[in-house]
Amino acid sequence: MNFINPHYVLNGYRNGIFPMAQSKTSKEIFWIRPEERGIIPIGSVHISRSLKRYIKANPIETTLNTCFKEVVKRCANRNTSWINTELFNMYRILNERGYAFSIEIWLNKELIGGLFGITIGSCFCGESMFSSSTNGSKLALVVTMARLNYNNFKLFDTQFPTSHLKSMGGCSISQEDYEQLLLSTIDDNCSLQNFPSDYSWSEIIQLNNQTL
Repeated sequence: MNFINPHYVLNGYRNGIFPMAQSKTSKEIFWIRPEERGIIPIGSVHISRSLKRYIKANPIETTLNTCFKEVVKRCANRNTSWINTELFNMYRILNERGYAFSIEIWLNKELIGGLFGITIGSCFCGESMFSSSTNGSKLALVVTMARLNYNNFKLFDTQFPTSHLKSMGGCSISQEDYEQLLLSTIDDNCSLQNFPSDYSWSEIIQLNNQTL
């Protein structure tokens, strides 16, 4: 499989599989088809009272695709990471072609959290996220879901179910059920880029079906 050719890679996502490397220094890339798939139902990110207090108390800003490569680098900057150089280059090309997006969280002009993923029709495949300060990745999830809900996405794929994602509203379904859901999304035409620039955090949270 040519992981620099976006058409090959996107076909993999359309078939319900995603690429990973054994480690960030590995040269080999392989496709993953897990038995259980993590998703977050659209509009259902859980926002705790402590996170709402944090939002009210801090001048948090959010952007889309202003520093995509930096977000991917920070997601890969861990002791153990599945994002190697080949995958980094693949994501960069998909971003340039309009298929990969980063959601960035800023506090006092400092990047404190982010998330990136791939769009396939009305499905958003979340690849990875990072947090360098309190609540950075949680806020990225909240903003991502607001954009998905606003633009009528049907599926937020988080790949593997984890306890952290479960605490944020995630759940697990079988890979077979996931692939059936995916089939209903791949022919849609949705974009994360459509979103009012003047939306307040109160409006962002309302798109997660909660109030600030």
